[in-house]
Amino acid sequence: MSGKDILRLVAACGASLSAGAIGSLATGSSGFRPWYAAIQRPAFTPPAWVFAPVWTTLYILMGVAAFLVWRRGLDSKAVRVALAWFLGQLVLNTLWSPVFFGWHRIGLALIVLVLLWVFLAVTVWRFAGISKVAAGLLIPYLLWVSFAGVLNASIWWLNR
Repeated sequence: MSGKDILRLVAACGASLSAGAIGSLATGSSGFRPWYAAIQRPAFTPPAWVFAPVWTTLYILMGVAAFLVWRRGLDSKAVRVALAWFLGQLVLNTLWSPVFFGWHRIGLALIVLVLLWVFLAVTVWRFAGISKVAAGLLIPYLLWVSFAGVLNASIWWLNR
């Protein structure tokens, strides 16, 4: 791997991890804890300690996937379009935590999550046309977002 590739990999992983860090600002404050403790959650809600390692792993996989597509060259329209979808899903990913935890808007967060799922599915499809490995690296993320959608919908239903 060239020095340029290493910089791209670090930048792609850094961008993904930064999205997670920005989103976690909404959950890192103590203000959400009393609210979240007071709302009804389904029995299948994972324990809080699960989220940090899962999301960290997913953000790294996202970064590596984006790198694998990016290294094919920005001169390719397919690469630019795929990365645009990737950035779109990253913005929606970042937006979900403040909407859910910061604003306590469970229904709006569910809408954001559905949009995230759509953007992510299109990203996987676009990545698959460029790198099957990159697309495959996003499958655990797509599965987790699917689970998060069920969890978010269940929380919305229990607290409407």
